[in-house]
Amino acid sequence: MDADGVCVFKCLVNRSTEYCRVGKQSVLITLGYKSALLQFKSQVEYNAFSNALKVCGSQKKEKSVFSQRTDEASAVQYFQFYGCLSQQQNMMQDFVRTATYHRAILQNHMDFKDKVVLDVGCGSGILSFFAVQAGARKVYAVEASSMARYAELLVRSNNLSDKITVLFGKIEEVSLPENVDVVISEPMGYMLFNERMLESYLHSKKWLKSNGMMFPTYSDIHMAPFSDEHLYMEHYSRANFWYQECFYGVNLFSLRNAAVDEYFQQPIVDTFDVKILMARTVKYTVNFLEADEEDLHRVEIPFIFQMMQSGLIHGLAFWFDVAFVGSQVTVWLSTAPTEPLTHWYQVRCLLQTPLFAKEGETLSGKVLFVANKRQSYDIQIMAMVDQTGLKSGNVLDLKNPFF
Repeated sequence: MDADGVCVFKCLVNRSTEYCRVGKQSVLITLGYKSALLQFKSQVEYNAFSNALKVCGSQKKEKSVFSQRTDEASAVQYFQFYGCLSQQQNMMQDFVRTATYHRAILQNHMDFKDKVVLDVGCGSGILSFFAVQAGARKVYAVEASSMARYAELLVRSNNLSDKITVLFGKIEEVSLPENVDVVISEPMGYMLFNERMLESYLHSKKWLKSNGMMFPTYSDIHMAPFSDEHLYMEHYSRANFWYQECFYGVNLFSLRNAAVDEYFQQPIVDTFDVKILMARTVKYTVNFLEADEEDLHRVEIPFIFQMMQSGLIHGLAFWFDVAFVGSQVTVWLSTAPTEPLTHWYQVRCLLQTPLFAKEGETLSGKVLFVANKRQSYDIQIMAMVDQTGLKSGNVLDLKNPFF
């Protein structure tokens, strides 16, 4: 085998290739979800090829930005989840989500007409199809899960192979043949930040032209204190199981306090009536055109709430909106409790010890999001009623919500 051949196979091996021997002089190579059988004329040629593969495979691979910030086990689970058609169906059937993306792209069709578009984490490829409907000349649809093969099948069956190219891999690791005019994606998770796909979305800007556009363009995360005695007691009572002193002859009581701590570490994903909110919201904005990936490694949101009613503060409620700022119209996608429900719902974080505040008093403190390698965040909440000095807080694991 010549030097050029060795070069090609080094490139292949460095892109997560699987290979196995077939018979005496053949090798089956699988790159992503495509396979090829290579047959050699002689044992000498096969041996040369096999040795080249062994050399390449033994070389230490440089870790991508994604790999550096993500535990391998978490990534495997994540991409298996999004590789399921049932999960894609769940998101596509979210009418608010899908219809808003469709409207944002089609109503700003002049931003897509004859343009090159990058779809980050394309899943089924539905946003790529919307871009083509708006007149895009070319769409590069990047997907790291096995859903890429289904996206490619949809592209072929819709006769759009000349318009949409599906690239199997992570945006941090793939190469595009050209820079793009627009980046589209649906990178939001629970509480906006969960799954850390926003960082991949920001990473994609390395392929965006200097005057390029991003859909969505920016996001607002909102939060407000709430009072919900029923929710608090229901959550607290989950630990009552560990009160038992004779569970099949075993005393469980020593684990009760640990169970309470664990349950209160879970953010609660559900929806609620806005009447439980005790103050006007505080807003924190992430501008995707301006933000860097590192900006999302640690997000600190200070707050000062003027209490609009007296009562017990059981925690903070969160939701987010994203804006698609086009040259023709700005379209909003909202997950607020006052809007139609989405698959993101809203998220509430309880305080282990509720705080009492009177109408007119102020609640101050901060919420700190610290990114972890499990593609999520540890959340620290610190709150104080300024007039009384009473304080409370909590540490929560966004990776492990309670539904």
